Amino acid sequence: MKRVSIFGATGSVGLSTLDLIRRAPDDYKVVALTANSDVDSLAALAREMGAAVAVIGQARLYGALKEALAGSGIEAAAGEEALVEAAAMDADWTMAAIVGCAGLRPTMAALKAGRTVALANKESLVSAGGLMMEAATASGATLLPVDSEHNAIFQCLAGSSLDDVARITLTASGGPFRTRSRAEMADITPAQAVAHPNWSMGAKISVDSATMMNKGLELIEAAHLFPVGLDRIEILVHPQSVIHSMVEYRDRSTLAQLGSPDMRIPIAHALAWPQRMATPCQPLDLTRIGRLDFEAPDMERFPALRLARQAAEAGGATPAILNAANEVAVAAFLAGQIGFLDIAMIVEEVLNRYSAATPAVIDDVLAADGRARIEAGQVMERLTA
Repeated sequence: MKRVSIFGATGSVGLSTLDLIRRAPDDYKVVALTANSDVDSLAALAREMGAAVAVIGQARLYGALKEALAGSGIEAAAGEEALVEAAAMDADWTMAAIVGCAGLRPTMAALKAGRTVALANKESLVSAGGLMMEAATASGATLLPVDSEHNAIFQCLAGSSLDDVARITLTASGGPFRTRSRAEMADITPAQAVAHPNWSMGAKISVDSATMMNKGLELIEAAHLFPVGLDRIEILVHPQSVIHSMVEYRDRSTLAQLGSPDMRIPIAHALAWPQRMATPCQPLDLTRIGRLDFEAPDMERFPALRLARQAAEAGGATPAILNAANEVAVAAFLAGQIGFLDIAMIVEEVLNRYSAATPAVIDDVLAADGRARIEAGQVMERLTA
């Protein structure tokens, strides 16, 4: 029986992970569950799964969580330090699915403890990729990518050497506005931006997909996970989201991983690794799909891709600054404070006005992140004045 901890249990990835565990109750034991602020859902899931510990990220909600778990025997905890302590608990497998930079410290704690970490929090590698990979190497931790694209690459690389890789291709659906002009995107609403044509995701990730920043962040993540050089990692728009990524080898053989657009497939691969497990996902029916289309990404209509590659090339703290500015801008867009096209513009201006030294520890990453958020706020103040 595999002992499992799930960070971000009430989000879409966390709930999908729990759905798979429910279907194989003899194979998995839930040790710890965490959430940011949804006390009721966290308590209900902890009771259902028989977790030993439940942690709420917002320290002010400790009393509410403790009350919700009264009589269950489940330990309640709250705040950032409690998340870090939970990440260091004895677990065979940890799902890192906290959205945003809030997942940095818990993910690092799990890696330093030598755990097997299923990484769904791409911001951890985007903002602190060098430090994360160093920690995993030092402790002997295993890092399993959960993003569908990186999981696909991981599967395509099985048994092969990175030295033999000629090219890695990350596929992108293109989001809901793939065919729209820049002028047509000016009036996009948050409701339109979160309506992804293929995937069911949280609001922030859905907006990132709509701007294609999500694919830019995945480019940075891939550069850390699969260090073949940025010049050998490219992005290809594939609207059907059937091919999740491809690896071309120097003999010009190309391997692709295909599947229905259901996050439970890559989660199941990571959860059961190095074995396989059954899932309730729809089998791939290529006769029904009928065709697979591909096109080059448009950097002018989707400048977030250009900004992300530039940040990856610059390295150091630049990806952390990019990520922080994007988080602030996306939150403002979802709140109706700025327009859709303002997101990338704000990110670019923050990158142009602020830089920081290469982080040596996580605190350096968080400092750069915090300063970038302040800079993004100042840009937005001027924009909305």
